[in-house]
Amino acid sequence: MVKYTFTKKDFDVFNIDGLAPRMEALIDTTRPKLEALGEHFSAYLSEQTDETFYPHVAKHLRRKTNPPNDTWVAFATNKRGYKMLPHFQIGLFGSHAFVLFGVIYESPDKERMAKKWKKQIKTIQALGDEYIIKGDHMKENYDFIKDIKKKDIEAYIDRLINVKKGELMFGKVFFPGDAALKSDKAFIHEIEKTYFELLPLYQ
Repeated sequence: MVKYTFTKKDFDVFNIDGLAPRMEALIDTTRPKLEALGEHFSAYLSEQTDETFYPHVAKHLRRKTNPPNDTWVAFATNKRGYKMLPHFQIGLFGSHAFVLFGVIYESPDKERMAKKWKKQIKTIQALGDEYIIKGDHMKENYDFIKDIKKKDIEAYIDRLINVKKGELMFGKVFFPGDAALKSDKAFIHEIEKTYFELLPLYQ
C-alpha cells in the first residue's frame, strides 16, 4: 500500500464535481498521505535545521460552495500556524504535485526574506534545471528558473515587497507518471533532496 506517494487516484480527486463529494474523496484518499508526509518531513526539517517544525495539513474549512483546486501539508516553526512564516509545502493540484519553500502574502517576514534573497540571486540561479519559481501559491503557473534571467528573478523579489498580495515560492513540480512518483522510496528521496537544496534560502 502506498503511504506517501501521490497516485492517479489522488490527482483524479480534483475532477470530482461538488464540494461535499470532492472533500469526501480528498479526506479518504489524499489526506492520509499528507498526514504521513507531515510526520516524516516535520522530523526531517527539524533534524536539518535544529529548529522544531510542525506539520499543518490543509482542512479547507472555510469553503462553503466551491471545492478546493489543490491541497497540501505545510511545515513551519509555529505550532499554531504557518502562513505568517517562511515555510515549506508538499501538495498537489489536479495537474501536478509540488514541493515548495517560500513566503506567502500574509507573512510579515516578506521584506526580510526579500532582502536575503536579493543577496542570493546566484544561489537561486545555481539550483538545478528542474527548479521553479512562482509568485502565487494558489495558481498552477510557474517559471523554470533556468528559463528566466537575473532581472526576472529580481522582479519576482521586488513584487514580493511592493505588492500587498505578493508571494514568492521556490521548488519543484512532479507530474503523474514522473519517476519521483513511482514509489514511496523515490518520492521521499526526491523531497528530501529538494528541501536540502532549498535550505540555504531559508537559513
